[in-house]
Amino acid sequence: MTSEDRYIRKRLREARRQAREFYYCRKYPIQENKIVFTTIEGSTGFSCNPKYIALELLRRNLGLDLVWLVDDMKKEFPKGIRKVKNTLKKRAYELSTAKVWIDNSRKQLEVRKRPGQFYLQTWHGSIWIKPLGLERKEKFSKIAYLVSKHDSQMVDCLLSNSKWLEQHAEIGLVYSGEMIRTGTPRCDVMINGRKEWHRRIREFYNLPFETKILLYAPTFRAGSQGINRNVDIAVDEPDYVKVINAMEERFGNKWAVFLRLHPQLTARHINHDSIISSVINASQYDDIYELLSGCDAVLTDYSSVAFDGAVMGVPTFMYMPDYNEYKNDRGSLVWDINELPFPHAEDDESLVKMIRGFDARGYKIAIQKFKENVELFEQGDASIRAANYILNKMGV
Repeated sequence: MTSEDRYIRKRLREARRQAREFYYCRKYPIQENKIVFTTIEGSTGFSCNPKYIALELLRRNLGLDLVWLVDDMKKEFPKGIRKVKNTLKKRAYELSTAKVWIDNSRKQLEVRKRPGQFYLQTWHGSIWIKPLGLERKEKFSKIAYLVSKHDSQMVDCLLSNSKWLEQHAEIGLVYSGEMIRTGTPRCDVMINGRKEWHRRIREFYNLPFETKILLYAPTFRAGSQGINRNVDIAVDEPDYVKVINAMEERFGNKWAVFLRLHPQLTARHINHDSIISSVINASQYDDIYELLSGCDAVLTDYSSVAFDGAVMGVPTFMYMPDYNEYKNDRGSLVWDINELPFPHAEDDESLVKMIRGFDARGYKIAIQKFKENVELFEQGDASIRAANYILNKMGV
């Protein structure tokens, strides 16, 4: 027996033991007006697709019991959301007695769904660049497959924003069930709230109104889990001074960089101390989509946030200094980089040159062609569509 097999047996034994809490809670009736929300296994606050669905349900004032499972009880939620500490016992009770579950990530192995419950999976990246699930082939671990399969077998419906997602869900998300093309609720704010969040983000961070913002959102790397990241030693990060200078030369105005670390790093309290005032660590800000709505350009690597930049139509750049290393670790990317509409670079010199030579007209044409190719559906009303679907399932 290999060490991986022993680890899997240990995880499964632990999951079966913890699942007893869920079976115990079946003595309590399902509450027909109760919806339980979770994001990234409780590690993040009021954010992503579940947030915007919850806001739409709150707006309708239907007297629903809206529960949010969260690890950090200091996280702030609007009135009408009942936050609950995400412990095993409380998770088991709240999920076992809810009519509907709404999540953007995987449920834990111990979670058990009851007959009569409905699970809506909204996922946190509707179109992706890095390989997910079975797309990783031999690099997709056995335990990751078991967790994915366990979750997907409980899911009743997956929200979709494109034909592309529907074609890739079975392999990437290990899911082949019902899908509904509503658009992504988190994108609604980027379509409808740009003017408001341009002002509010600058007020929140005490920036002049005319300051332009480049949001830098690198994706998660498995090797980063125990590292204290710092601007002057993190080799994966660009030369911010050169980048800011290039942005100011090409687009005018003063620019600031908002660094947004991946939630898995933020949840592990990975630090980032800026050495220049124009780089702001926005990693603790709960909702990246409010940040995106207030930004003027996006810089990323292999993150699906690039496609959010495409939804808004703002300049979006890809910076991939570890391109070959990342592919070796993660597996071949889902896309040929040259098929994507985003200018890309693998070193600082190329990045600066790319920014200075940004072709706005060519970029606009490339974005439109890409949207048509994937049949992207983002109308700015995904939250309404999703809420209507949920309420219909609840019989409300």
